Order: sequence, then structure tokens, then C-alpha cells
Amino acid sequence: MSEVVFEEPATMISAGDLQSFVPFGRDHCRHHPTAFNLQLRLLQPASELWALEGAASLVGSLQEVSLHEKLQESWQLRHGCVVGGPDEEAEFEEELYTAGNTVVWTHGSRAEASSVYKAFTVDTPVQQALWCDFTVPQSKNNGSEQTVCILESSCLNVHSVTGKDFISPLPFQVSHLWATAFGLLLERKNSDPLHSSTGESLPTVFSMRHPLDEVAPVVWRPAGGSDRVQYVSDSSLRLVFSSAKPSILLCFDTMQGLHSIWALRPVTHQVHTHTQTLTPSLRLGFVVSVAGISSPLHYTALRGHHSRIMTSSPGAHSRVQSPSISNMAALSRSHTPGMAAPSFSGTSRFRGPSPIRGPSPNSTSNDTLLLPEMEPILPDLCMDQLWAEPPGPGPHSPMASKVFLTTDFCQNNFLCFLVESQLRCVKFIQSNDLSRLIFTSVTTIPATDAAPLQSINAMLVLEANSSLVLYTGTTRPSVTVPRQVTLLVQPCVTVSRQVTLYVQPSLTVPLPLQVVMPSPLPEPRGSTHNQGSWLEDYSFPQSPAVTALRDAVSNRVTLEVNNGTMFRVSIPEICTSTLVRKCLQAIRFILPKDTAMKVLVKWYNTYNAPGGPSAHAEWNQFVTCLLSLLGYNTEHLGWTRNLCVEVPLSPVIAAKKARPSDGGSDEVGCGTPRGVSCSNPVCVDSSAPLFSFLPSLFHVLHLIYQDLQLDNLQRSTALTLLPLLHQLARDLRLDQYIDLYWRDYPEFISNLKESCLIDQALIGQMVRPYYLKAEPPSVFGWFSSCLWGEEVPPFPLLPGICERTRLLVLSYALYIVGDVEATSSHLPKYLTRLSAGMCVCLRAYACLYRFNDVSCDCSGFTLKDLETVPFGVALPIREAIYRCREQPYSDWSEEVCLLIGRQDLTKQAHKMSLANSSVVSLEPSSSSSSTEADEEEDGMSDISGEVSGLIWSQDQRVEEVRRLLQSSRPVRVRVQQLPEVSDHDFIEEKENKLLQLCQRTMSLPVGRGLFSLFSYQPVPTQPLPVPKLNLTGRAPPRSTMVDLSSGNIDVPANMTAWASFHNGVAAGLKIAPASQVDSAWIAYNKPKSPELANEYAGFLMALGLNGHLTKLATLNIHDYLTKGHEMTSIGLLLGVSSAKLGTMDMSITRLLSIHIPALLPPTSTELDVPHNVQVLPIAYMLCCVAGRPPGPEMEYCTDRESYSLAAGLALGMVCLGHGSSLVGMTDLNVPEQLYQYMVGGHRRAAPGCSRDRHKSPSYQIKEGDSINVDVTSPGATLALAMIYLKTNNRSERTHNHTTATLTRSEVIPLRPLTRCIIMWDEILPDADWVRGNVPQIITDHIEGTGVAEDLTLETMSQAHDYIIAGACLAVGFRFAGSCSAEAFKCLYSCCRSFMNTLCASTPAVTGQYNLQTCLSMVLLALSMVMCGSGDLKVLQVCRFLHKRTGGEMNYGFHMAHHMALGMLFMGRGRLSLNTSNSAIAALLCALYPHYPAHSTDNRYHLQALRHLVVLAVQPRLLVPVDVDTLKPCYALLDLTYKESPWYEETTVEVMAPALLPELHLLKQVKVKGPRYWELSIDLSKDKQHLRSILSRDGVLYVKLRAGRLPYKEDPQGWKSLLSSKVNQHSSKLQAFKPEDISNFTSDAALLSFSELFCKDSTGTRQEMRWFSSMLTECVTQETPEMLPTYIALEQAVRSLQSGSLGYTFPLWQVRLVLEQVGRALHGGGAQQGGGAQQGAGPYSILLSSEFLSVIHSMADITMETWLRDNRCVLGSYLRKGEVSATQNSMLACYLVYRALPSMPLASVEGTHTHTHTHTPITKCLLETHISTIITLIVICASLSLSLPPPPPIRASPCR
Repeated sequence: MSEVVFEEPATMISAGDLQSFVPFGRDHCRHHPTAFNLQLRLLQPASELWALEGAASLVGSLQEVSLHEKLQESWQLRHGCVVGGPDEEAEFEEELYTAGNTVVWTHGSRAEASSVYKAFTVDTPVQQALWCDFTVPQSKNNGSEQTVCILESSCLNVHSVTGKDFISPLPFQVSHLWATAFGLLLERKNSDPLHSSTGESLPTVFSMRHPLDEVAPVVWRPAGGSDRVQYVSDSSLRLVFSSAKPSILLCFDTMQGLHSIWALRPVTHQVHTHTQTLTPSLRLGFVVSVAGISSPLHYTALRGHHSRIMTSSPGAHSRVQSPSISNMAALSRSHTPGMAAPSFSGTSRFRGPSPIRGPSPNSTSNDTLLLPEMEPILPDLCMDQLWAEPPGPGPHSPMASKVFLTTDFCQNNFLCFLVESQLRCVKFIQSNDLSRLIFTSVTTIPATDAAPLQSINAMLVLEANSSLVLYTGTTRPSVTVPRQVTLLVQPCVTVSRQVTLYVQPSLTVPLPLQVVMPSPLPEPRGSTHNQGSWLEDYSFPQSPAVTALRDAVSNRVTLEVNNGTMFRVSIPEICTSTLVRKCLQAIRFILPKDTAMKVLVKWYNTYNAPGGPSAHAEWNQFVTCLLSLLGYNTEHLGWTRNLCVEVPLSPVIAAKKARPSDGGSDEVGCGTPRGVSCSNPVCVDSSAPLFSFLPSLFHVLHLIYQDLQLDNLQRSTALTLLPLLHQLARDLRLDQYIDLYWRDYPEFISNLKESCLIDQALIGQMVRPYYLKAEPPSVFGWFSSCLWGEEVPPFPLLPGICERTRLLVLSYALYIVGDVEATSSHLPKYLTRLSAGMCVCLRAYACLYRFNDVSCDCSGFTLKDLETVPFGVALPIREAIYRCREQPYSDWSEEVCLLIGRQDLTKQAHKMSLANSSVVSLEPSSSSSSTEADEEEDGMSDISGEVSGLIWSQDQRVEEVRRLLQSSRPVRVRVQQLPEVSDHDFIEEKENKLLQLCQRTMSLPVGRGLFSLFSYQPVPTQPLPVPKLNLTGRAPPRSTMVDLSSGNIDVPANMTAWASFHNGVAAGLKIAPASQVDSAWIAYNKPKSPELANEYAGFLMALGLNGHLTKLATLNIHDYLTKGHEMTSIGLLLGVSSAKLGTMDMSITRLLSIHIPALLPPTSTELDVPHNVQVLPIAYMLCCVAGRPPGPEMEYCTDRESYSLAAGLALGMVCLGHGSSLVGMTDLNVPEQLYQYMVGGHRRAAPGCSRDRHKSPSYQIKEGDSINVDVTSPGATLALAMIYLKTNNRSERTHNHTTATLTRSEVIPLRPLTRCIIMWDEILPDADWVRGNVPQIITDHIEGTGVAEDLTLETMSQAHDYIIAGACLAVGFRFAGSCSAEAFKCLYSCCRSFMNTLCASTPAVTGQYNLQTCLSMVLLALSMVMCGSGDLKVLQVCRFLHKRTGGEMNYGFHMAHHMALGMLFMGRGRLSLNTSNSAIAALLCALYPHYPAHSTDNRYHLQALRHLVVLAVQPRLLVPVDVDTLKPCYALLDLTYKESPWYEETTVEVMAPALLPELHLLKQVKVKGPRYWELSIDLSKDKQHLRSILSRDGVLYVKLRAGRLPYKEDPQGWKSLLSSKVNQHSSKLQAFKPEDISNFTSDAALLSFSELFCKDSTGTRQEMRWFSSMLTECVTQETPEMLPTYIALEQAVRSLQSGSLGYTFPLWQVRLVLEQVGRALHGGGAQQGGGAQQGAGPYSILLSSEFLSVIHSMADITMETWLRDNRCVLGSYLRKGEVSATQNSMLACYLVYRALPSMPLASVEGTHTHTHTHTPITKCLLETHISTIITLIVICASLSLSLPPPPPIRASPCR
């Protein structure tokens, strides 16, 4: 159905100045290097290149190229937007220009010149370029990525603004790209349509959701309610237009010549299911054409691939090729059109009849060969038909040449498409559930071209006569005429209803435009007509005419003239004034749409008439226009007459005034209206368009007035609105409204002398809405009622217009009323939403504040907005903010933290870390004694810093540890040459001493890796610095070089192999997990020298331990493994397995399995895999699947023990902590087999086909059929312990008896260790418990009370010491990382005992080696407990053992001691150990109590497993950082421990930086005052927030309170500025000296205030004392935002005392402040909603009680003094409503301050009604002071007013 166009009488408006337009990219391309230009430069010799720079040769070449490229140029403009931010308010445009192979992206605006943002050059000519936003699901809020898409013939280039570039090969020829809300749509070329073997068409529309996704066909669902979907395969369907908001498409059927509209959406699960089950042939196969096809279809399977992204530099754009699917590897993927190519098969899966017409009858098929079927193509997007163009009687119409969306003034939406000379506008609306669009009617407008103007909700239409006409929707407001453009070639003739346009004589291009425009307004008086004679003198060489419109952006459009030139023109806005905009929005909201449209169109024509008013007169003209539409004669109103004089009159108005009045005119004119008889010469025309809506309009304007009162920046505009409101209220007989306006601005209202203009009889003709009450809605009065707990009615609201009212009303309802459901209630409890015909419930959107247990949300309200709220209204909100500031939650959002003024929490929400932030210093401290060269070479250059200086501030222990662990400098060889020793022997002696020292040096990297763990962020362009492993020495006193390469002594072969490996691991462990590491950087660090291969192997393992090896490409892994380097294989397999820890990744499982003969089939080819490499995969089967139980399976092997141990560790890790519930392994009897391997016995036969494989083993020891427990027992023991870890299982088999096997001393400590970690809860940090693990038989034997016949004293002593050491190791595991004082005391005493025995002069029975082993175990246990603490006593023990190099001190013991030293200072004190099951398993692997005898010893335990301690590491250091200085600082913390079976809930005070205990033990972490603002982190609700803080270097931002000093400067608190400057116990206001303010605040505004107002020379002494007191109170209480409130309160009362208060707004604020104080004084009043807030005390917590008392007293005295002297004035007001001209201001102030309501006046209908059941005066009288009550009672008695019974009296400070 077609809709009739509503046309206003033709009018003319003035547009902006014309500007010549040339696309900026055109000029840039002339200088951009093209392919042709580059070829010329390559052919020219260097000596002749100068000619190409500026001579004719370059000009000629550019002309040859540009002439060809000019034909292919295209461009598009759009409104610019900031990347990653909201739209920019300034005029900002972007241009995308395409010419040849070049695409230029330009930014430009009116204020700034255009500049090239990005330029792209591709290999082949660009077919199309467009902007497209792709959705990024993994982003923070599912944001979009802005890109430019460039279409070539065979590929699609996508360039993002973040620098990412993608190249997607196209499987078919694309005719056009379309940007949508879901990515790109690709329209396939179908000039020669492809068909399947059945003759059915293939899909024609495809989608690409992301550049890394393959294209997928689009399905559609035709109209008619059918649920069946088909592929879009209609070759006659063309896409014409796409839109992202809303997501719709316009399509055209070339066969029927009809357009249709479709909704584009993602497919649902039902569509996926339906697509897969359409027909049996719905599988993706390939059709290889026999004959050549001109447009082949290249297609691949569309899912399941991963593309690589490379970030490009601005200079060179790297390209990413989407990989092919392996199934297509055998097929030709040539893009040559003549070659055979893969295609689709089974087109019935794509086929579906067109929703507009049937399938094409002329479909042909080619001979094809069907390849095997593949997976179905799953569509991503679906098209739902919304509207179809009805067929017309005539011939088929062509496809639309232009399509756009537009909106009219009343927010009606239209889709417009231009067909030949008609613009068809389809109106659409949203359904009630907002789920779909409904297209209603079609309107046809004659036009040759059109362009939308989005910012003014209009469109510019070019008619056939080259006239430019402005439409808003389908309404024609006016004809647009740009300035500098003439209307006519010939001068116009002025006749009735026509007028000559006034044009400024500064033209450049004349354009003929004819207009006819009757005036829409009554003629204001005084109009003149300006005519210029310049047209007669101007000669036109030709008559240019506008031929096309293009590039519409905001309110700007480009005009194309028939001579080829282009001009840019701006169409004027509907308004520029904020007040006018609000009023227009209110008019549009409250009036019916058709009426509102007429009003808005009339206003637009009036405001933008040629030569119309300037910006400052906009409001005056709006008032004149509105009153005219209401029926007023504005020339006879006194105040509007003054407005009209200021308006510069346009020729339009002048011509209107020149026309004689026509009695039959239907226009609103001057003079007496028809049908109105009235004696008053000034009357109102009741037939005016808006006369009947006058009450509704008045009400919404009053609500705008109330909203403006809540904005300090807009309050002056409220005074501008007041005369209009006063006139309308007087005419509507609304006396209480008039009284309200008088009370607000008494002097201003008293000057308005206009009388009522509307007769009582005409008021009945108006539509009086029910929401227009006799009592006016006053927002200040509503707030006052809330403060006193009264039942408040819902406040009326204009949604979207009076948003400040909404925010503040809901804030008061939430905080003052205490209703926590105020913002989510569905009932209209606090707000009612107005509409044209009904009052509906307002669902509150979001709350401004919620306190304590209610989450806080800022709802877009910022501190800057709060500064514009009146201080009395804002005080309760500021108090709420202050409460939140005092006790915030750590997980509040950044916006909320910014609102409450907690910069520390705001910074914390930014997720900045010490290592990543450029503002927080982590540089080495200046106290470092090492030189820069030394720092660079020892691998620990970044250890010393501010954090370490705070943790260990009393000594240089960090430097000492660094000295002990450095291995890059030669060691000092101290050997004294005796006289009898020859020089040769002395050299050998020095080399032997050096060899002993080298055993220690080679063990240092293991400890250094733990010390520097996660402390370095590598630079991507530089290799990782690896410290040198220096095995040379220097002999004093001459520092002669001592080397092991002289050949004087025998040096073990490959002695440094494992040492180099450990050195590489230590270097790699420095890399922090959050570092930017990729596969290219890993390969970049590969050394060229083969001597460094072992270091690189360790580097690979370290990358796996810190999680970076997952980024290593699979091809690189294959490369490393195929080279057969043993160390590289070990490091790589360990690293890859560590990086994939617990993921059960099958690809890594297969990779590890081929290295284990036990996991290979019996008939598999035997691989030559080194033994150590075989040990690794077994140990890391924890990442994959369960392996075979450990057992001797390796033939001809000398290191069976490590294989067996690794198998046991692997089995234990896979079954970690499962106990007896081994799911899937119950048939293996794992515990029974492990127990047999522990205690020995007959060997069981191997199961299955493995029996023959291990039938006749040959080992070093003849074992026979018995199990060799020396080989199997350690692995089986640890496996059983890990299976039953922490299960507290008391079964007999899990109780490992120590006396069962005493043959090997190394096995003895494993039994008590495993028994204790199974009985986890029974481990006690007590020496008696440790000794209790020794069996009684051993104790008796040692004490001599009992003797075992078969055991010697040495055996018993060894067993005793090993059992003690094993029990100590169990204590270390149980209390790892806890820094427990009891555990430390127990272990340290055992350690000292072993040290005393070891250093004793008499030889110990146990033996030096055994004592050293036990001491190493206890020292490791001690370091585990004190991990990360840097305890000084443990450091002393480690340093003592570091110096011992002789005797039994071998490489393994040094490794254990330096591991203990590294753990003691783990990660520079930032890291510690945790006691989770996986951590205990890793520690068991790393701290296995059997140490290598030399550097190549791996017989019993693989050395690489020592580094697995990293898997048990956890960041636990909390570092307070001052948010102002961004420096680490000290802060007190309260750590609250949860209740446990061993202790009750406990709170411990610690000084941070400090290591926190494990988070599962804590309940709360709190930053304690009084020096810093408090902050609580509740771990009982969420531990993730604290985990994220600890993972980011533990940075916890804290804020120092004003006047406080940091603990570093004032440890005891004796230097506090508050204690010396202010006496806290004094009740008087104290003041600082101005120079002392800088010690409390760095706020520049406060410092300037102090300098300007707080010095003796700045004013009177009393003022200076006032200002100083205010400033002192603000800075000491840290409420600087209250200083303006203090000043405003003081100024308001001073003005009240002087009687110069011309308006009562300041007094309203004083009253609200005092009422809040009274509310706090009396317990908060009545609370509603059940959510009463606790009072802050007797006074407001933000304002000084002394100051408020003074203000209250001054105001009361002033009011009572005035009342005593002016009783007659108040009596006259109460009796007659009369106001004295001299006392009206003070009377209004008194009425407002004492909260006296308006007099009960007669209503509009003439009946006398009261707004309350009793006289409201009485209620207020009884609430005021006693003296005032007596005085007013006398006045009321003299007025003969009856007093009803008094209501309950409430104490009020001002009533």
C-alpha cells in the first residue's frame, strides 16, 4: 500500500557555504609509487634518476598511467571514529580512495587538513575496497576489529587498524563484497553460472565471519511461515544493499524486476541440523569439469583450520595465506580460468526455489566427474525474508541505483531505494518483543537522486528540475539552497505567496533553482527586504546544474555539477541550543507523531530561513514560533515583543509582513482570530494547531525546568525558560505553579506583568492530562521529603530527556530511603514515565551506588558530572561515595573506583604490573657494589631492585647470594707451595684443587635458575644473554691462570655436558611467563656453534617449564628430534611435556611413546634411542596416559635404576592421589605389584606377547627369578606414595616398614618419607615427632639396651640418621612455603646436629658420606619451609657448606646445597612453594634424596629432573605500591586465617612486602590504616582477584592519607604532620599556614586557593580565617571536593544576611544540607523499603560540625530578625497572596527556608480545594522554632484561620 506524501507549503532554507571537492586520495596517488613507475626506475641508471624526479619524463609517465587509472577510480566517505573509542564529536571524515592497484585511507576534517592514514598497494587491479568490522569473540567485551577489505581477482586482502594483515584466497570469482554486522558477504560472479551434474545451480552468496575463517554458503528462509531453509543459489538474485544496524539486506530479482528485504542473522542449531539432513547428497564432494570453464569455482572445506597471523610494520605489510585442507592436496588449485578446478557436487544440497520466482528453466549441465563425498558445509548466516515488492502492471523496473536508510524528525525509520526517477521509501518499525522488523508502507517520491543526512534526520532529494528538496522521512519541509548559489538565472518576480531569496554577493558558481515558498509563520513586525543589484552585473558563461548527490556524511553532501566539478555543502542542523534541543525532544515525546512532525518541520523552516537569526537569538525565535503555534499573538505580548525586536528579520518574514491579512487564511496570523470574541485586545486563537495540547506541553516544559535546576552549568538557561512557563501557568490558572516560580526567582517574576490571556471557557477545550496536578512537582521538595522519611509520590520523568532527574531520584531512593530494590523494581515507586496518552512504569536501568554488600555501579555518572550537581543535592551522594571510599571492595570496576576517588583501586583495575609498567621502577638499586660489566655477565643483573631493598633492607644478603651463585668469573685457587713440593707437582696440585672447585662451579646453575626465576622480560630483537660457565681459576698472589686443559691431570670426558645443560636451563628460567615469546624468537636463539648445543637444549627445557614451548612450531620440534642430539632430545621432550602438563594431548603422547620401547608394539622396528632419552618420556607420562608398571625391561643396560625410578614416578603421577579408587586400572592390581617390587620376591611372568621379549635378560648382576629390589624398590616406593598421597590410608601395605630392607642406605629415607606424606595430617613440626619415626629396635641398639645379632652398630647408626633425615624431608614437604616458626625450629635443630657431627674431630660411626647426604636432605627440607623468605640462618648454613670443597663433598652435594640456596631466595623473594598434589609430585621428582657422584652421573636419577621444582612454584609476594609516587612502599596488612582443625580463626599483622601463605588458608587480606586507605580482599567469596594480583608481580596499589608519612620515612609515626600541625582534641576549627598545605596535598587547585585566599594580604582577617579553616578541614579529612560546598554555604548565608539574595536556589541547598544533618541527628527518619542505612553520627561526616552549627545559627538569626520586623509582609501574603515589592526576595527566602507550603488557592474549575486533608500551614508551623510558632499563630489568629489538631512534631533545623 502506498502512502501519501505529507508536504508542507514550499519554503526555502539556507545551507552552508559551498566548498570545491576533490578526493584527497587522487592527489596522493599521483605521487604514490605505482608498478609502472617502479619499473621505469629499475630500468633507469642511477645517473639519470634525477630526470625522473622533476623533469618531463616523470610527467609523461604519470600522464600515461593516470589517464588509464582515472577511469577506474572510486571513493567513499564515512563519519570518522576514534579507534577503540566512541565517535568523535568534532567534524571528522574518513575517505577510502581506490585507483588501479592502490587504496588510500585518509583522515580529514574542516579544522584540520586531510592526511593519509594508511595506503595499500596490491599486485593486481583492485576490484573493490570497503570498510568492514569483524567481531572478535575472544576480546574483552566481544568487541569489533576495524579493517579495510581489498578485493582482487583471486584473493581478498584484509588489513586491520592494529596492523594485522590477512590474505584469503578466493575459491571463486567474486563480483561484489558487502559489509554486514557479521563480517563480509561475498557475491559470486554468475555471468556463466556453474551447475552440478544434475543441472542445479550452486550457491551464489557466501559469508566470512573473520579473515581467518573460510567462506561458507548463506542459507535463506522465504516468507510464508515455512521452516525449510535453502542455500541462496538463485543466479538471478542480486544483492543491492547491506546494513549492519539494523542487519538487513536489499535484494533484486533480475527476472521479475522486484526488490525484496531480508534480515541477516546467525544460523541457529536447528538450521545446522536441517542443513545436514536435507538430502543424502548433502556432502561436500568435488566436480572436476571436463571442459574448460570461464569462471571456475575454487572451493575448499570450510572448517577446522588454523591460520597464522603475523603483525606487519607500517613499512611492509606481511601477508598471511590461509592454508589448504589436506583433503584437497591432490587436486589442482589453479586460479587460471581455463583450467579445470574443483567444484561443488550434489547441488540439491544448495538448491531451493527462489522465494520470488521459480528456478531458472534454462539451466544446463556439464559432464562432470564426482569425487568422494566430504563433510557437509555448515552455513554461518541465514536470510529471513521481511518484505517483497508487489509486482506492478507495467514492465519490469530496473535494479535500484542507490539505497540508504534514513530517519525522520519523529524517529520513524525508512529504507529508501532509487529506481529510475522514483525514490521508494519503505517504512519499518520494530516488533513489540524487539525481535524482528516489520515493514509497513511504501511511499514514492519523484527524484533523480537522493542522499541521507543522518545527523539531522533528513534526506536531500534532487528533483528533475535540478531543485534540491529536503525531506524528513516522507515529509517535505523545504527547498535547500546553498549560500553562494543563485536561485534563478533571471531575477524573480515578487508576487503574492512568492518571494525573492536574499543571497550574499560572494558567489563563485551560479546554479538555477526555482522555489515557491509560502511562509509557515505569522509575520513578525518590522521586517525589511534586502535586494541586491549584483545579479544584473554578473555574467554567466554557462548554466551549470546539479546532476547527482553522493558521499553523504552527517549533514554534509557532495553536489556533482554537469560540468564535472564537485562541491561539498553542509545542510543546517535543526538547532544548536541545548535548551531548544531539550524542548524539541519533549515536544516530540509528548505530542502525537503527526502533530509533532508538523511542529518540528515548521520550526526547522523558521530557524533555517535564509538570513535568519544568529545563534544567540535561537531561543527567542523558538519561543515566538511555539507561542504562535499555541495560538498566541506574540506582537501584543510585552515580553515576546521585546524578543522579536532582537531577531534579525529575514526576507521570508519581511515578505510575509508585506502581505495583507487574508480573513480566509488558515495560517496563524496577527489580529483577532476568527471565531474568538473577547474584550481583551490580546486573545488566544483556540483553532491553533497546538492549542488543545497546551497543558501537556506546559507540563513537559516544567519538567525540563526542574531538570535544569539540577545542573549548575544549565541553571542559567532555566531562567530563560521561566517567562514562557510563567505565562502558560497564568493562562492555565495554575496558581501553585506561579507561586513556585515566584519562590525560585522572586525579583524576576515580579517584573512580569502579563495578565491571563485565555478565557475560562476556552480552557475546557484543551486536553487536560491527568498527570498535570494542581500541586507542581518540585524536585528539591521531593529530595527534602526523602530526607525526612516521608512517603514520597513517584516523580514524573521524561525518559531520555531528563536523565539527571532520573539518576538523582534513584540515588536518593537508594541511599536516603534505603530501598536497595529501587533500581530494579518493576513498580512505579519512585518514577513515573510520561507518554502521549498514558503513564507507564519506569523500569530503572542502573543504580548509581550500592553500598557494603550491594555491588557498586556508576551507570555512566562520573565525578565530573557530580561537580555540576547543586551542593545540597550532591551532599548525600558525596557522603555515600565517602563511605565507599573508606570501605571499598577490591573487585569493583575501574569506573566505580574512579567515581569514589580511590586512585589506587583505579590503578589496580588497569591490571598493570611492575615488570610491564614503564612508570614503576624495577631498576637495580644504586647500592649495588658490582660494576655494570659484572652485572651483564653473571645472569643476575636484574636481581637487585627496590622491592628486594624493601624486603631485606638491613643487610646485603641478596648481593651475597649473587656472589655465591655466579659462575662467570674464574675461581680463586688457594694452594700453598711447601718447600719440598716441586713446581710440576705444585701445578698438578693446583689443577686438582681447581677440579674440586669446578665440581662446585658446575652445580651453581641449578641454584641460580631458582634464584633468578621469572625475573626477565626478553627483547624480541635480541637473543637471550646466557652467562658463561667459567671453569678456570686464578692463583694468588699473582693471579696466574689455572686451567684443566694442560694435560697434567686426568679430566673426565664430557665433564661439562650436563653443566652446560643446567646453565642453559638457568638462563631460560629467567624468562617471565607473561613475556612475548614466539616460535621465531626461539629459533633465533639457536647457537651456531656446536659447543653450545647443550646450553640450547637446557634453554628449550626451561621454555617448557615456564610455558613458552607451546608456541614452538611442530616442524621445529621434528627438526630438533631428527638430529639425534641426546641433550636436545632430553630438553625438548621434558619441555614439551611440562608445557602440556595435565592436558592429555594425544599428539604429545604419540611423540613420547615412540621413545619408549615398552609402549611400542612387539613387532615394531627397534629404534636407536639413547637411554637417557627413554627415561624422559616415562617420567612424563603424567601428561598423557597410564604406562606399564615399572620393571626391569632394558637389556644390556647399566643404568636400570633411573629407568625403574622414572617408571615409578610416571605411574605415581598418572594415579596421583587416587588411592584405592584407580578407575580403569583395578584389574592390574597396581598396589600389590608395587608392594612386591618394594619388598622383593619371585618375578611374575610378563603378560601377553611381551613374554618372549624379556625371557632371557642379561644384566650386570645375575638375578635369576627374583626381583632386584635395589633397582625396583625406590620407584615402587615413590609410586605407591604418590598414589596414596594425603589419603591418610592406614593399610598395612602403605605403611612402609623401615627395617624390611636395610641393604641400601639410599632406600632407607624413602620409607619414612613416603609413609608420612601418605599420613599427611599426622605430620607435626616437632622434634619428638621426628624422633618418633625411628623404630624402637634401632633406638635400643644405639642406646645399648638391645642388640641385634645380624646388624652392626654402623648399620644401625646409618639407618637412624637416614630415618631422621627422611622424617625431616617429610616435614619440609608438609610445610613447604609456609615459613612456619615451629617447623623451622625443628628442622634447624636437626641441621645443626648433623653439622656438629660432621665437623666433630672424632670420626662418626655413620660415615662422612652418609652424614653429608643426611645434612643435604635436611637442608633442602629447611629451604622448602623457608622458601622465598631469605632467612639469614639458613643462608649462613648454605654459605658454610658452599666453602667446603674437599673430602666427601662431591658434585651432587654441591647441587643440593645450591638448590637449597636458590629455593631460599626463590625468584628474588617473589615466589614460594605450594603443597598441592601436583606440586608435591614435582618436588618428589626434583628432590629425590640420591645425589649424583659426578657431573655425568645419571645412574640413579636423571639430573634434568632436578629442575622440576619450578612446577611447584607459586607467586605469593604482595608488594604495596604508592599510587602517587608509583614506588614500592611498606604497608601494614591484616591476614585473617580460616578456622582449621589445628587452630581457630586468627588474624595476624604483617608488614608488606611480605609473602602470603597459600590462599586456601586465608579468609581475608586487608590493608590496615591509619596511614593508608583501607582495602579489603575477601577470599571467602573469590580468590581469583588476589591470584591475578599475585600473578602480575604482586603489585597492590595503596594510597597514602593526607598528612601521613610512609613507614620508610617515619617508622614509629612520630613525624606525622597532623600531630604537629593540628590539635585533634580541640573543638575549634584549626587552620594551617598556607605554606604547610603542600605537605598534605599536591592538588594544584588547593595550593592556588591557599595562596590567593588564605594569606593576610588577600582580604579581611575574618575571611582569611574562614577560608583557612575550610581548607584545613578539607585537606586533613581528605575531602577536597567539599571545599566548594563550604564556600557556597558561607556565601549563601552571607548573601541572606545582607538581603542581596535575588533568587532562592542557594537557600534551597542550605536547607537540604541542614535537613540532612537533622536526619543524621535523629536517626535518619522513617526508612522505606527495609534497607535503612546506618547513620554516620550526629552530623554529616563530610562537613565540620562546628561549621554547620555556625551556618545554622546565622541562618536562623537572620530569618527570625526579618520576621520580627516584617510580620505584616508575611500576613499580607497569607491573607491575600499579596507580595511587597520591597520585601519579595526575603519573603520568598523565608518561605523556602521554613518550608511553608503554598496558599490553598482555588483550582482551575473554580472550586476551592486543599492539597492536604488539613491546612498544610499548620503542619509546618508546629515544626519550627518556638518563637516562630508563637509569632505565626498570632498572625493566623488575626487572619481568622482555623487550626486543625497538630500533627506529630518533628525536629527540624530549619522548619
